[in-house]
Amino acid sequence: MPLQRDMSSRLQFLGQFSAVDRVELRAQVGGTLTQITFKDGDIVHKGDLLFVIDPTPYEIRLRQTTAQLAAARARLELANQEFTRADSLSRTGVGSVQNTDQRSAERRAAQAAVDQAEALIRDAQFDLDHTRITAPFTGRIGSHLVSVGNLVAGSRAGTSPTTLLATLVSFETIYLDFDMSEAEYMVFARERQKQSGPLASKVKVSLSDEQEFTRIGTLDFVDNSLDRSSGTIHARATLPNGDSLLTPGGFARVRLEVAPPAPVLLVPDASVLPDQSKHVVLTVDSNNVVTPKQVELGDLRDGLRVIRWGLTPTDKIIIDGIPAVAPGTKVSPRDGSIRFASQQSEK
Repeated sequence: MPLQRDMSSRLQFLGQFSAVDRVELRAQVGGTLTQITFKDGDIVHKGDLLFVIDPTPYEIRLRQTTAQLAAARARLELANQEFTRADSLSRTGVGSVQNTDQRSAERRAAQAAVDQAEALIRDAQFDLDHTRITAPFTGRIGSHLVSVGNLVAGSRAGTSPTTLLATLVSFETIYLDFDMSEAEYMVFARERQKQSGPLASKVKVSLSDEQEFTRIGTLDFVDNSLDRSSGTIHARATLPNGDSLLTPGGFARVRLEVAPPAPVLLVPDASVLPDQSKHVVLTVDSNNVVTPKQVELGDLRDGLRVIRWGLTPTDKIIIDGIPAVAPGTKVSPRDGSIRFASQQSEK
């Protein structure tokens, strides 16, 4: 008879890891690369200095704009004094209104020149600051793609070609991306409708060289539409990566439990036979006649196949000698046992 156990309904997929944060480090200003402060593959922290571009041209420009600001402020001070003098003479009737208006215009022009010079200083300071390229977040950096002494092309807006210096990826947490078929998604969606609470669900993950699903993650995203070309929908889990063993681009198996434990029937996977597009299990009826029954399969559980429907707990199934029997023949059955891979189960 099939083995009956309370087991949760679950789905299994093949997923691929991707970084939560990934950035291409590019310069916002151009110049000669003078310093690289990391070793390829290092873990760098947010704010760490990574590259230095020759700051000399930008220091010169900053000094020029600072001098322009000093000259503009001197002209503004003179314009203020001349306006005050012209306004005083106009009030006493000695000076003309026209002269006062002219001095007022000169004062406003001088103030505008000061404002422009201050903006130029901020602009020059921005360029100077960006000759030092720092890590935007904590992560693992790749190999440097430009050597010291090379000329680096930079752009603030990224509209013109820029030089790629290196790539940086985060590692403390990592994404595991996988795709559900439409049928699997319907199983997932229907079970989720029966449950209350947010989408987040626990997933279990096993790496390519691991037998057990010991890593725990959280399902935190399911896309909003099926891909028409593949008939799948994208989903994503997030896993902690404290040991830094999980690497973007690597593959892993992921199990998603979609329903609480419920009674299921299990049979040896070898006793399930393909029949064109269907699957059957050979059973023995009350007259000891071999009778095939069509079944719907679930996943493998410790070497046994879950049967979703098609069998009853009292069915006598054939688990040994399958090649020697044919449907409709009469047999002399003997009791056998169905075993989990890790432990023996009941007969």
